[in-house]
Amino acid sequence: MDDILARLTLDEKLTFLHGAKDPAGLGQAGWIPGVPRLGIPPLRLADGPAGVRVTARATALPAPVMLASTFDPGLAREYGRVIGHEGRALGQDVLLSPMANLIRTPYAGRNFETFAEDPLLTSDLVAAEIRGIQGEGLIATVKHFALNNQERDRTTVDVRAGEQAVHETELRGFAAAVAAGAGSVMAAYNKVDGVHACENAPLLTGILRDLWGFDGWVTSDWDATHSTVPSLTAGLDMEMPGGRWFGTPLRDAVRDGRVPESLVDRSVRRVLTVMGRFGLLDGSASDRPVRDAAAGARVAYRVAVAGATLLRNEDHTLPLAGAAARSLAVIGPTGALAFVSGGGSAHVVPDRADSPLDVITARAGHGATVAHAVGEDLYGKPLPAAALAPAAAFEGMAVPAGRTWTYDGTLTVEEADAWTFVIHYGGERPKVLLDGVDVFAVQDGLAEFFAGGLVALAPDGLKVRRGTLGLTAGRHTLRVTAKGGAKGQLFRLRRTTGATRAADVAEAVDAARAAHSVVLFAYEDATEGRDRTTLALPGGQEALIDAVTAVNPRTTVVLNTSSALTMPWLTRTGAVLQMYYPGQEGAAATTAVLFGDADPGGRLTQSFPASEELHPTAGDPSRYPGAGGVEEYSEGIRTGYRWYDAEGVEPLFPFGHGLSYTTFAYEGLTVTPARGGGLTACFAVRNTGTRAGVTVAQLYVGPSPDLTRLEQVPQVLAGYRRLELRPGERRRVTVRVAARTLSSWDPERPGWVLGTGVRTVRIGVSSRDLRLTTRARVVVR
Repeated sequence: MDDILARLTLDEKLTFLHGAKDPAGLGQAGWIPGVPRLGIPPLRLADGPAGVRVTARATALPAPVMLASTFDPGLAREYGRVIGHEGRALGQDVLLSPMANLIRTPYAGRNFETFAEDPLLTSDLVAAEIRGIQGEGLIATVKHFALNNQERDRTTVDVRAGEQAVHETELRGFAAAVAAGAGSVMAAYNKVDGVHACENAPLLTGILRDLWGFDGWVTSDWDATHSTVPSLTAGLDMEMPGGRWFGTPLRDAVRDGRVPESLVDRSVRRVLTVMGRFGLLDGSASDRPVRDAAAGARVAYRVAVAGATLLRNEDHTLPLAGAAARSLAVIGPTGALAFVSGGGSAHVVPDRADSPLDVITARAGHGATVAHAVGEDLYGKPLPAAALAPAAAFEGMAVPAGRTWTYDGTLTVEEADAWTFVIHYGGERPKVLLDGVDVFAVQDGLAEFFAGGLVALAPDGLKVRRGTLGLTAGRHTLRVTAKGGAKGQLFRLRRTTGATRAADVAEAVDAARAAHSVVLFAYEDATEGRDRTTLALPGGQEALIDAVTAVNPRTTVVLNTSSALTMPWLTRTGAVLQMYYPGQEGAAATTAVLFGDADPGGRLTQSFPASEELHPTAGDPSRYPGAGGVEEYSEGIRTGYRWYDAEGVEPLFPFGHGLSYTTFAYEGLTVTPARGGGLTACFAVRNTGTRAGVTVAQLYVGPSPDLTRLEQVPQVLAGYRRLELRPGERRRVTVRVAARTLSSWDPERPGWVLGTGVRTVRIGVSSRDLRLTTRARVVVR
């Protein structure tokens, strides 16, 4: 690269180190212009945790947390290949994914974008997905380095985590990404030990480069850079999306001697090295492929079926068969709408996405009765005409281009109630003042732009915002101002009230009472930029479930949710199927599992707490969300199920849990030492039922007797194997446990130390359902 560097001017070098506006306007997140006079092409950087996020349509894959629920690295690689192929087909060069941060708190708004609470599972899947992405010629960017485990205060919070804990938990996925050859690493928004991640030398140089040998480039998260000289010196190579710090300020710093040009050269060399590796400098990169939408859809379906996680199934509620399949009530807004993906940078607009109601109706077939009731209204009902004076056509008001439409009148309310106003709009958001209060005020920060993957858009594509006010009975002043802008716009003003909500629930109850079985779709719409404030289902959904199950206990609740949630209604249901955000093929996959055309293949990658007070970050503000701007990861290495085990707390559903429509027997466990300090476990699994099905064998290892001076936990996931077996089929399984998994990080060395001695080895189907146990000696060999 030295010959290229020697031919670049300083200004040309700096163009590699910060983003700019893409004149082509493909809708991606970032752009580096390249140097046309030297034949160096531009770089386009696209979001893509669950598909390529650009203006053009792309395959909307299931959320990464659903991919992780498959416990299948091979499928993760295929998932990555779809994104890699489509990214290049859609004109992109760099993918800003995958996300390797652990699921630490159930409140985190981006838990659906990442994989698991367990570091081994996360590292396996991150590495496999990166190999798939980059195997198609697209550069992968692992993010957010590091300890970006929440959205609340993400740009300011100062995370403090012990050295042993951070190496054994959060960093393991990033280390695996580097080992898999990731071309880029994205530095996070938050601070670590008092220093912003984008200028944190111990992270960006000490760990990433000196310890792990990373030779790619480090980019900032968007607007996460806070300095020029400290950031470049610490190891940040690229500022995104603009050049506030690495544009003119960096040029000035070089020219006045505050920064040696050799540091600029270092960063440019890192970018060019990766471009060269992918054939972007010498023209050896393969031609951009044609997007294969059908192939993407096939993988999306396979992942959604394989990640479908059956949490509860009483009295054979599922699969739907016989009378249960011929008389159905589908209840809930996401029963009739395709809930494809969460909000923020992970949101993808697919070519098409069917609604569950349509697919369920088709699968039930001729002669079946499939009714639908919304139960919980997301988009509001028209304002009562009699309540408005003067009359106004708020249900579809068209404002011509260049014009402004105003309304000055009154809204008369018959009785005191909470009114949620819902505005649908196609241009600049209309201003609505009720008694002088701005109903749809501009939100702070990203909340204004990322409102969710479901509730932010109406079925016809209009943007949606909501505002709730408690109204007294009587007359209220209403003023609406709507601008047509350059293209004109259509808008609607609607509402939901206590009265309309009660009517929706009553309709759902009538439908449930009339049907043999109920499939009730429940949702929670998470997004980048905000954390959840509760683990309960939002809105009136818990009351809806209570009302429906009271008249029909043969109710299956399908959860389109981002992460763990509490379920006070659980015991009143017949079945609960966790489908997360299932992508464009979610309706087909959900229907296949409901009717037994496929076995539910997913297993939980995070523990579900029994209550808001019983999880690893509960009850301690210093642990989450932080106190005084500082967040202490005082749980240490006891993340997720490790905390439940160490504290003796019973989760609602444990890590690794998931039911099948068949049964399995585990037998014959033997464990022997392996070369390099690992272990080799052998056992047999037999399908003892009458259907083909999936089981995920999970191997857990207990603490080492020789590492008592270091923190250890009761057990860690040390290996796993996904198995699909025919009825009566018996298979001998071998699971190899790596020495790294059996090791602890010793801050005094510093480095990894093998946990030798006799250790307990268990095989099970979750962290709490352990079927086989033995003991084995770990030795240095």
